[in-house]
Parts: sequence; structure tokens; C-alpha cells
Amino acid sequence: MRYRTVGRSGLSVSEIGYGAWGIGESSWVGATEDESVRALHRAVDLGVNFIDTARGYGESERIVGRVVRERAGDEVRVATKVPPRNGVWPPPFGLDPADVYPGEHIRKALETSLRASGLDHFDVLQFHVWSDDWVGRGDWLETIAALKQEGKIGLFGVSINDHEPDNALALVRSGAVDSVQVIYNIFDQSPADALLPACEEHGVGVIVRVALDEGGLTGRITADSTFPEGDWRHRYFRDDRPAQVEQRVAAIVADLGIAPDEIAETALRFVLSSPAVSTVIPGMRTVRNVERNTALSDGRVLTADQLAVLAKHRWERNFYS
Repeated sequence: MRYRTVGRSGLSVSEIGYGAWGIGESSWVGATEDESVRALHRAVDLGVNFIDTARGYGESERIVGRVVRERAGDEVRVATKVPPRNGVWPPPFGLDPADVYPGEHIRKALETSLRASGLDHFDVLQFHVWSDDWVGRGDWLETIAALKQEGKIGLFGVSINDHEPDNALALVRSGAVDSVQVIYNIFDQSPADALLPACEEHGVGVIVRVALDEGGLTGRITADSTFPEGDWRHRYFRDDRPAQVEQRVAAIVADLGIAPDEIAETALRFVLSSPAVSTVIPGMRTVRNVERNTALSDGRVLTADQLAVLAKHRWERNFYS
């Protein structure tokens, strides 16, 4: 496993991290706690030292905390997220930060997460939604500073709203944030336009989520793909979206001259090819996926020619809506 630094913070994290949304048994159908625990332990065995969870991920914080406590001899970094107090996802422009992230709400959510996980601190505390018009407004920044002083959190970050990378540029330039979490993949390459360069310039770490487009960039989504009721992908891949994804992936495979089963590897290497990226956090609900993804931390990134080909495959759309 190779490690990278989270911006200017000095925190060293595995470049392949663990996205723990799917193990929370809330939005993804099929996860079991036993298998999730085995997958987490295997990830730590293979050098993963960064796990990303959230208050809103069902049982995820509890499961992650259980494994981290069982691996007390290993230095595993855990990031979690504070949900917006008003429950609006994503926030429209113009909301008062006092209604979304007042200091008392941040502190209360953190304490709830600490109890759920059994941990005494989180290495990264992130806001689960963000709007750049909150920079310099509200009492959230002084609350974050106090929580750092108390040792309850290490770094402060935000999870940028889906497909809105430019909505954190003012925050990055303000110096008030240590890390940002953003969707970045072969389809949505927009963070590379302004956000990633700004993060490099200002020493802000980058946590990449959805590198595999919620499964779209694995090669396993076809026109015939369906998901059970209760699984949020039933909505994400609704109507003719699976057929669209299959066609787009086939075009990438053809242009790169790779085998169809190499698309997931290519998608992760695409993300790791950016020096601005601190870690990528694919969801890994099985030991098999853990072993397959961590094996890619070998220092090999895509060539300039491959990146040039992939630049032609930008496909900016929002399947979350």
C-alpha cells in the first residue's frame, strides 16, 4: 500500500481508502455485518488506514468503530460526517448557515457519532453538505476550532454536493478547511478544471468518492441490470440509464484498447493519476473487492496518452436527481 498526505495537514493516509456507506445496511441491499467486518479487517491487513463513514449511513459508524477498536494496535484513521440540521440535501443557495450547521448541532452530532462508534475522536469531521456562501458566516468555524482544541477531531473537511465541485472554491481559498470530498471519475472530470488545482495551491487534501460511478464504471452495469426495491441504486439506474452506461463504458474500452474487465482498474488508476488526490474511497462490501482494489496501489498511473483519450469521455449528468 502506498500513502499520501492530506494536503498541508501532514496526516498520512492510504491512497486506497474504504468507503463505508454501503456497509451501513441502510441504502444498499445485500450487505451483512459479518461480511462487512471481514472486509474491513482484510482492508486493514492490506494497509488501508483510512475509513470514511457518516452519521447518516445507518449502522456504518458502529460497525467501523467496532473494527477500529478491535484493531487497536493499528493506526486507522476514521472520517465521519455531520448531517445538515434542516435535513435539506443539497442545500439551495441562500440558506443561513445558522439553520444548517449551527455550533450546537455540530457538537451534538459529533457526540452522537462518538457514542455510536465507541471512539474517543475522529481524525476528520466533515459537513455532509456545503454551500460556498457560508464562508465567513455563522459560528461553525469557531465550533470546529474548539473541537480541534478539545482533541475530539483532527481535521475539518466538507463533502461537496454531488457534481458541484466549484461550490467549494471559496472555502478552499479561505484557508478554513483541511480537506474536501468530491465526486471525481472518468465521467465527471470537472473537479480537474478548478477545484483540484486550487486544492494543490492551498494545501487542501482531496478525498475522492464515486470513482466507480456507483458501479457504472465496473463494467457490470448493462441494459438488463436491475436492483431490488429498497436499494437506492434502483432509482439511480432507473429507466434507460443502465443502457446509457453500458454504451459509454463500451466506448471507453474500445478507445483505450483494454479488456472489458479492466474498466474498474482503469477508473481507479484515473483518479490516482492526479497528484492532488489524497485518497480514493471505493465502497468495498466484500473481501474480494477489498483485495482487488487494494492491489492497485502499486505506483502505476495512467499515461498521458491514456488520459488524453479519457478526456474525450467526459459525461456530465446527475443520476442522483
